[in-house]
Amino acid sequence: MPGPTAGSALSGGRARTLAQVYRHFGEVDAAGTSPLYERVAVALSESDEALRAIGTAPARKRHPKVILAALHDLALAGRAPELAAAYAAADADAAAGAAIDTLLRTTDSVVAIAARRQPRTNETGRCAVLYPAIAEAARRVGAPAVGLIDVGSSAGLNLHVERVGITYSNGQSLGDPSSPVQLSSSVVGDRPLPTRAMPEVVARVGIDVDPVDVTDADDVRWLRACLSPDQPEQAARLEAELALAATAPPLLLQGDAVETLPDAFARVPADALPVVTTTWALSRVPLESRLRFLHRLDEAAAGRAVAWVSAEGVGVAPTIPTLGDRRASGHSIIGVAVFDRSALRAEAVGRCWSRGRLLAWLADS
Repeated sequence: MPGPTAGSALSGGRARTLAQVYRHFGEVDAAGTSPLYERVAVALSESDEALRAIGTAPARKRHPKVILAALHDLALAGRAPELAAAYAAADADAAAGAAIDTLLRTTDSVVAIAARRQPRTNETGRCAVLYPAIAEAARRVGAPAVGLIDVGSSAGLNLHVERVGITYSNGQSLGDPSSPVQLSSSVVGDRPLPTRAMPEVVARVGIDVDPVDVTDADDVRWLRACLSPDQPEQAARLEAELALAATAPPLLLQGDAVETLPDAFARVPADALPVVTTTWALSRVPLESRLRFLHRLDEAAAGRAVAWVSAEGVGVAPTIPTLGDRRASGHSIIGVAVFDRSALRAEAVGRCWSRGRLLAWLADS
């Protein structure tokens, strides 16, 4: 019977061996951004023992991002001192050897972390897209205040969108210029962004199957572990984001979004507009679940207006126009949908690339 190096590493798509997945991650995904992870991933791909250890993890948790984060988590926790030292010294060769040794010595711990955790990405970078879209949704309803409900919230960092400073390449700026978290985004095209300020945020609610609490030391360590160790600028930004979020921790609800949304809506005051945000969250669920999610929004709108702001791949968000763009085109559609009793108004207000690093605003402002 073939071992894990010969089996499919991940579900879906054309089957590749674990060795191929790890080599591709090192030579393509990590190349140019993380020399440490480039070397470590290639070393793992060349070690049959390491691949067999990785193969004991659930199939969907064998991805390099998850396993490398689990190893990093052990290093940050003081449970892999040699790996931590190699990372601190930015010694790629030493890190490769220490990563394999740590994996083989603590396979059960690595697999347990990988099985329990979800890989996390830097969330507040998405605020460059969310801020103008949320402000636009509030304008369309005439809302004096909003309650933010973020699906797939990852510590709720998206929920502090109005508390960060955002500078755009065309000279426009939004948010708080004095915030310790400052972001930048490039504007594509000639149409300017709407410059109106977001109304007062009176509720911040995150929904996640595996919520990350910025006040919990283990959860915070996991967020740090999801960054590669040789990216000090990203690490410094994460620390600023965590400090900002910790000053007003959001309410985190654990569970499936479809089942949990009614509880989340109940946490938003009656005189505020509930704004549900999804940023590249719906692509992880089947179409049936997306349609049920849409139905939940429609149900909530029976008593008051509800808005949904989305940044999803082309054709992923139901009811949001695709502008004739092709699926898997490499960019995402920014959507604003307003549910008001029996009426639904859905519009594609922009396009974005690279998780909001580039943005084209399309709607009249």
